[in-house]
Amino acid sequence: MAIKFQYNKTSLQEMNKQLRIRVNALPILKNKEAALRIEVKRARREAEEMERQLETKLAQQAEMARLWEEFDPGLVQIRQANIHERKIAGVAVPELAGIEFQQPAFSLYNQPAWFPAGIERVKELAALAIQKKLFFRKTELLDHARRKATQKVNLYEKVQIPGYEDAIRKIKRFLEDEENLAKSAQKIVKKRQQEKKLSL
Repeated sequence: MAIKFQYNKTSLQEMNKQLRIRVNALPILKNKEAALRIEVKRARREAEEMERQLETKLAQQAEMARLWEEFDPGLVQIRQANIHERKIAGVAVPELAGIEFQQPAFSLYNQPAWFPAGIERVKELAALAIQKKLFFRKTELLDHARRKATQKVNLYEKVQIPGYEDAIRKIKRFLEDEENLAKSAQKIVKKRQQEKKLSL
């Protein structure tokens, strides 16, 4: 990315200002990137742990597969999953606040005695599945933000800051050369005027 500039003092001031902004922002961006890297690892671990828990619970249910054939899936429905956003290192991520289940009335006398425990088990599995999904979404969002932060750090560190430093160096050299030429021209004019006075 070539930085456009002009060879004058106004452009030099603008380049210095832009360089200062980037130099001051770079440590903040590096800290954000490091924080996001840690949060991504943590979120990934949590998501994997949630997946293991869900698999374990489902494996435990496999033993009772014949009983679950009797279970009416309409007895438990998710009415609403309450999800709110929480900011982690400036990134809004979803977090489960609670789950509202809808449970139609049913007769305990006409159903097997294990149905109430089965309903609780289904609720527990549903909550784990929703949490797992949210943790994976959280991981995706944090990882995307971390990649963006890394790109910006690299852009500042490897492209823009050296580019502005180079532009400032070029402008300063040009202005110094211009000043030296002006001084030389003044000396020549002064010398000619002195020679003219001497010849008169």
